[in-house]
Amino acid sequence: MTDNTPQGDRIAKVLSRAGIASRREAERMIAEGRVKVNGKTINSPALNVTPSDKVIVDGKPVREPEPPRIWLYHKPAGLVTTERDEKDRETVFDTLPDDLPRVMSIGRLDLNSEGLLLLTNDGGVKRKLELPSTGWLRRYRVRINGSVSEARLDQLRAGIEVDGTRFQPMVITFDRQQGANAWLTVSLREGKNREIRRAMEAIGVTVNRLIRVSYGPFQLGNLEPGGVEELKQRVVRDQLGLSEKPTLTRVRKPVNRPAKSAPRGKSK
Repeated sequence: MTDNTPQGDRIAKVLSRAGIASRREAERMIAEGRVKVNGKTINSPALNVTPSDKVIVDGKPVREPEPPRIWLYHKPAGLVTTERDEKDRETVFDTLPDDLPRVMSIGRLDLNSEGLLLLTNDGGVKRKLELPSTGWLRRYRVRINGSVSEARLDQLRAGIEVDGTRFQPMVITFDRQQGANAWLTVSLREGKNREIRRAMEAIGVTVNRLIRVSYGPFQLGNLEPGGVEELKQRVVRDQLGLSEKPTLTRVRKPVNRPAKSAPRGKSK
């Protein structure tokens, strides 16, 4: 019996592992005619390639994939966590250091949220760490307007449904009252779209500041807004095995936000 399974990997997966683009973005680039394999422009992602194939994107050869790398980034409020924005708002990727390779975010923080955002050059790492089954706790410092009773917080601790969406139980600690506001620490394992803000609105309070301080074993620590730190390669390898206490290598001081430019890996 002959095995007709094509050798190699799908072209979008290869481009993702090489840090060119996410799989979805790679498929879009293919549809736009920006990818050649062995000298021929391809128009469908339904193609397997092997290391012996010559792949070119935007006129440049695709290099062998780098080892997986992970960075910690302190996202300021006011930036969109996407590579392109239909409203032409400034994105996280517009403000990253120029010497960073093409990276993808692991999960998202919404426009007005701030704090720890993980970045990686590897699409496989991105997908692995975004899965709810990974089980990593995401912890947030949450400031609300006014105050809230323990009875209302208990609704969120038990799990709540908002507009047809079921939110899993949250771990919530009331930290302190500060004038007209109160600070809470909220931990969850899923992180649906605007989950904390929507859940708080459902019990009658408004979030006016939200800071992610940890994602699994990774801590925001003293990283300044706009700052970037890369994990050591040894730590990344351990991390893929769910290491609990990674150490950090600071790669540069917090960066000033430059004028808006096209994200890396895209045509200007």
